[in-house]
Amino acid sequence: MVCAQLQSNWDSGRISVVRGGRKLLHHRHHLGQAGLSEEQWRARWEAERWFFAADGEWGKKSGNETVRITPDGEVSIRLPAPLEHLANARNGRYVLTAIARFQHRGAEWAEHIAGDRAVAYRFQYDATRDRWYVGASWQRSPAPSVPLAVLRSGPVIGVDTNVDHIAAWKLDPHGNPTGRPKTLGYDLSGTADHRNAQLRHALSQVLRWARSEGVRAIAVEDLDFSDSTTREKHGRRKRLRQLISGMPTGKLRSRLVSMAAETGVGVIVVDPACTSKWGNEHWRAPLSRKKHEITRHHAASVAIGRRALGHGIRRRVTPPRHDQSDRVGHRTIQAQPRTRGCEGTRPDATGTRTRSVLSGRRANAGTQFVQHRSGGTQ
Repeated sequence: MVCAQLQSNWDSGRISVVRGGRKLLHHRHHLGQAGLSEEQWRARWEAERWFFAADGEWGKKSGNETVRITPDGEVSIRLPAPLEHLANARNGRYVLTAIARFQHRGAEWAEHIAGDRAVAYRFQYDATRDRWYVGASWQRSPAPSVPLAVLRSGPVIGVDTNVDHIAAWKLDPHGNPTGRPKTLGYDLSGTADHRNAQLRHALSQVLRWARSEGVRAIAVEDLDFSDSTTREKHGRRKRLRQLISGMPTGKLRSRLVSMAAETGVGVIVVDPACTSKWGNEHWRAPLSRKKHEITRHHAASVAIGRRALGHGIRRRVTPPRHDQSDRVGHRTIQAQPRTRGCEGTRPDATGTRTRSVLSGRRANAGTQFVQHRSGGTQ
């Protein structure tokens, strides 16, 4: 109903803008429920409507002609012509007595103003703390694309995304799991800000682990269930649709790409086909121990990492008992005859005839390269 009303207002050209926020305006009529007095509400209302902003200018000194903040934190404002008589510095500028400090990405901000690249500033007053804050924003250059062969030359962390946690495991360039797996939980209930903070915290832990281990890339699945929660696809299975809609696969992948670009870690996006199934079938039992049994999600992270490295997921069986494989048959892959031939051998017309078949049969040896699905970089 609300969406229909907003759409009708948009079509009719009626746009409602509340400077200070509709929620704070609603609190004015319910001060008791909001826990505010009229004076406190008035102070917050005026503070929300009281701000000052200046867009950046490329090529100007320190990236902004109106508001200029030096690397030492000195803040000066270019006054308009009617107020130039109030200036306390040259060229009609007013220098504030307060010093500005940027604790987050301060080094990156210093690089931008040193190169006279555009930096926008916004001043906001916080009534509860009786303090002014200044925020800086700038346009970031796109991260360079790293070749897939370079990312595969080092260790990789495979990441399996679930409803309430991330299962991750580090793999060496040969596709072997090393060390212990990690489980990073998050809670996606509550407000959007809470969910975003939970995702950022989990991804920050993965990136810190990758940097400490010298990992070049993180492998994730190319999944997005945002359009797969309708009844047309999953019928009346409401719990299944709720489970799928709660998996933040698309948001996590896009957030990981943007955060990894800052740390110099690459991201390899792989095909999600059969990673959970084959990981549970071929890697869960061999990697489990008597006192430490891994979950199927950790096994899936191994499958994701191996696919990102270009290796097959399904493991081979033990060699034949005799010294020559022709006595008991060729070495095979752990797959039943009814299994889909995604990683099986294919007949090659130019191959040599196998010795296990009589000369009149004309059977050719199959191509012995393992078929797998390759990954892509972002």
